[in-house]
Amino acid sequence: MNYPLSEKYNTPELMKKIMGPNPLKLEEELLTGHKIPAGSVVCDLGSGQGLTSVFLAREYGFTVYAADLWSDPEENRRFFREMGLSEAEIIPVKADATALPFEAEFFDAVVSTDSYNYFGRDPDFLDQKLLPFVKKGGYVYIAIPGMKQDCHDHLPPELLLSWTPEQLDYMHDTAYWRGMVSRSRDAEVIEVSQMESNEEVWADWLQQENEYAVGDREAMEAGGGKYLNFIKIVLRKK
Repeated sequence: MNYPLSEKYNTPELMKKIMGPNPLKLEEELLTGHKIPAGSVVCDLGSGQGLTSVFLAREYGFTVYAADLWSDPEENRRFFREMGLSEAEIIPVKADATALPFEAEFFDAVVSTDSYNYFGRDPDFLDQKLLPFVKKGGYVYIAIPGMKQDCHDHLPPELLLSWTPEQLDYMHDTAYWRGMVSRSRDAEVIEVSQMESNEEVWADWLQQENEYAVGDREAMEAGGGKYLNFIKIVLRKK
């Protein structure tokens, strides 16, 4: 597919900030045809170094709370200012996804790109830890790395060149994730599907020279990518 919005950010300086397969292309595909109203207050859950938060604020006009446990809010705040965004438009917050520091029904929507698989495998997470902060009728948009078919009982040797079985347990197929989110009492499942972006987003990541990208190359160069995909999940709070 084409990525007219995320291509604006395809510079060496900004690509150094990505922490995995290109999250902007993933987010652009994820939000194609989205139903989040203009001017919404949105949580970028697992925002990392803030690049996806900038994308949500600049390209979609949302007021964005950049929520992440492992990044430095002050560093993100400086980055947001460099990108021409005020704190009225984008707010960095150090936050654990399992204990979010917001008022009930604070957000019109939550967008989570390449992070939900770390905390969303808890069957109680969605109803108990996330949806209480979303307004009735609000949306949750999720893009996560996954597998085309779960193979944890017989992990391909190509994947084990770069990842341990414990690391690969964060990746599952669409059937697993459909089953997980369908357990929710409070969410209507709109979509769970395989995304198109897999090859493009991995190619962007493997061009980077940080240690994590370099570490992923061995598996991908051996053909590990044929087992992997990205998964789109769209939910609406009842």
